[in-house]
Amino acid sequence: MKRNPNTNVPNFFSFARDYLHTYMSTVRGCSPKTIEAYRISLECYLGYLVDNWQVEREQVSFDHFDRAHLKGWLVWMVEERHYASKTIALRLSAIKAFLAYSSYEELTIVALSQAAKTLRSPTSPRAPIEYLTEPETRAILAAFTGRTAKSRRNRMLLILLYDTAARVSEITGLTLQDLSLAAPGHVTLTGKRNKTRVVPLTDKTIDHLRVYLAEFHPNQARQSVTRPLFYSLHQGRPMGLSVDTVSAVLKEAARTGRVICPTIPETIHCHMLRKTKAMDLYQQGIPLPIVMRLLGHENASTTAAFYAFATLDMMREAINIATPAISAPTTEQLTEDRLQALYSLR
Repeated sequence: MKRNPNTNVPNFFSFARDYLHTYMSTVRGCSPKTIEAYRISLECYLGYLVDNWQVEREQVSFDHFDRAHLKGWLVWMVEERHYASKTIALRLSAIKAFLAYSSYEELTIVALSQAAKTLRSPTSPRAPIEYLTEPETRAILAAFTGRTAKSRRNRMLLILLYDTAARVSEITGLTLQDLSLAAPGHVTLTGKRNKTRVVPLTDKTIDHLRVYLAEFHPNQARQSVTRPLFYSLHQGRPMGLSVDTVSAVLKEAARTGRVICPTIPETIHCHMLRKTKAMDLYQQGIPLPIVMRLLGHENASTTAAFYAFATLDMMREAINIATPAISAPTTEQLTEDRLQALYSLR
């Protein structure tokens, strides 16, 4: 029931439940973590109303989402809660998104949504972009010597993670059917909201993959196409690696690599390899639109697969140029604005 039976006004809690549990999960296909982040933002605003405006929780309505209340909430998050600028921006964007959804469902909420859109969160200071240098990248990719089967698997895992600039979840989700080594060699990555993109593979990576497949997926033609590309055996059956496992592999490689390259950051994460690949491409003079396409920063459409193959050769040529050993770095100084443009989308 989206309207109060007594007053006939839109029922906030009905709209909020539909938004979180139906629209975001079913229509938008958001992950549980994303939905939880939006729920926490709504709860934050409800807590503000209860504590600062003495509004009974069950009495909260859309009347409390006017510009005056929202401005007071922003001040409260800054001065009393001391939230970071990024946290405040996330909270405000969640409220704006909820009001936008509600305005499409209920005409009387349009004015509230439009007023909320004019609010701006405090400007957050730009954090420096973290990426690895060429010696650091080399040391990490060479950390696993390949003396054991697990070491050879981990080496291939890091090579592919770097070479494709993939998100770690895209790597853990790879199956045999996502890999094509016949010319033109490429891998199909499935990213956020099940959006797919085709990423070309370098010749060296293809050579590594052929050796890897021969060992870890013998008689590949007889294997299930849904068999995970990277796995560990549990009771004799291959099980895909978790994100935590891949993170642990990278951290182990970093610890080993620091022996020959002490500048490798103590705090390292898989996304840093993704940023590093993007930086290597950019420093080789690869146009920013191609880099961002490789990273999967374009909106998907029904023709995305066609255009992915249409530009596959262009992207392959681009990533074959960029290697950890940057032979001809650009002489142009990278400005902070260009760095932010490169890494602002995840």
